[in-house]
Amino acid sequence: MLVSVACFSVMDAMLKLLSEHYPSLQVAFLRAASSLPFVLLVIAARGRLGRIKPVNIRLHLLRGVLSVLMLYSFITAVRESSLATTYSIFMCAPLLVAALSVPILKEKVVSGQWYAIAVGLSGVFLMLGPVNGKWLSTGSLWAIVALLSYAFAVVSLRLLARTDSTESMVLGFTLLLLIGAGLLAIPGWHPIQWGRDLLLILGVGVTGSIAQNLITVAFRSAPVAVVAPFEYTAMLWGVLLDIAIWNVYPSMLTLLGASVVIGAGLYLIQRERRQAVVASDGTAAH
Repeated sequence: MLVSVACFSVMDAMLKLLSEHYPSLQVAFLRAASSLPFVLLVIAARGRLGRIKPVNIRLHLLRGVLSVLMLYSFITAVRESSLATTYSIFMCAPLLVAALSVPILKEKVVSGQWYAIAVGLSGVFLMLGPVNGKWLSTGSLWAIVALLSYAFAVVSLRLLARTDSTESMVLGFTLLLLIGAGLLAIPGWHPIQWGRDLLLILGVGVTGSIAQNLITVAFRSAPVAVVAPFEYTAMLWGVLLDIAIWNVYPSMLTLLGASVVIGAGLYLIQRERRQAVVASDGTAAH
């Protein structure tokens, strides 16, 4: 999980660098196009090409729409703001997913979890301003859009996992992102400067593929409550990459808000872990 988060962070930095020369939708298309060969290669190497057929077409299409919106807004956010600021807001996603799971997935969330969700959201509001007299920056607004679309995409993924294989979901995500972002990017398409950007585009595909496979192995090898907290190391990578590449340092408000969000997220994960232990003890007793 630690290596996966590092790879995702490096990929995001390369997306930010590409977004300085190309529109966000075109960058989203390049992300999907550069990842597709590696996705197919991994599925073929595991001998699972027979499992790529989709079952719930409507849910795949919904997830595709959400994925295009999420990646477009995320790329726009990191272009307009720093990686650390965008990550700080995005880290509220597990809390938002927990809240959405009640009406959509009919899951139960107890009062302690609602308190954690409320505290985490307050941390996001803390990061939103005021900065230079303005409460909301363009980057922060797009980060919120990315957060909302990502949370709904995760919930749709949980629903999709009830009928479709992992291979179907991974390939479906990549193909729909490729097609959706590609078509929408045509009107504002910029000629690709291969000599300058080829290594960046290849780097996005390689790091994205490595990260996706490692995160799958991580969640397959250990319980979610053990693995998930390491996802918050993205904040450290965001700060380091901001400083190393763009010489941008996080504000105290960003660090404070991120601390609140991370604290609430860790509490939520720990509480879910205790509930799982109680549930397994109860099952064992029966």
